[in-house]
Amino acid sequence: MTDKTRGNLYVAIQFVFLGVLGFTPAGDLWVATGLVGLAGIVLEFAGIAVLAVAFVNLGSSLTAHPMPRDSASLKTTGLYAVVRHPIYLGLLLLGAGLTVVGASWWHVGALVGLSVLLHFKADFEERLLRATYPDYEAYARRVGRLLPRVAARRRGGR
Repeated sequence: MTDKTRGNLYVAIQFVFLGVLGFTPAGDLWVATGLVGLAGIVLEFAGIAVLAVAFVNLGSSLTAHPMPRDSASLKTTGLYAVVRHPIYLGLLLLGAGLTVVGASWWHVGALVGLSVLLHFKADFEERLLRATYPDYEAYARRVGRLLPRVAARRRGGR
C-alpha cells in the first residue's frame, strides 16, 4: 500500500468515527445533565478552540492527509510549540465531549476507535515528517505528542 493510499484510509476512517460521534443519537449510559453535561460541553468547546487555533497556526500547510505538502514548512510555533499534534488533541477533546454528552456505547466505541486510529496516524505522519524535515527529530524530543512535556525540576541540588 502506498503512503498516499494509507493516508487516505486513515482520513476516511477518522471521518467515520467523527460522524458516529457527531450524529449518533444520545443514549442512556449515564445522565448527561448538570455538571456532567456541562463538562461535556466544556470539552467540546475546548476541542473546537484547539482545532481553530491549530488550523490558523498551520495556515496554507493545513491538510487532512498526514503527508506534508510539498510547499509546507515544519511548524514549531503557536500550539505546535506546545504539542506536536494539536489537531489530534482537539479532535480527542471534541470526541470526549461528544461522548460525555452522547452517553451511548456507540459514542464510547467511536471515541476509543478514534483514539487508536489517531495513535497510528500520528506514528505514520511522524515517519513522513522525519523523512521530510531534518529538524523534526530534535523537535520531537523537545515537544510532547499530545500533551505538553513538563521538564523535571531538580530539588535540593539533585
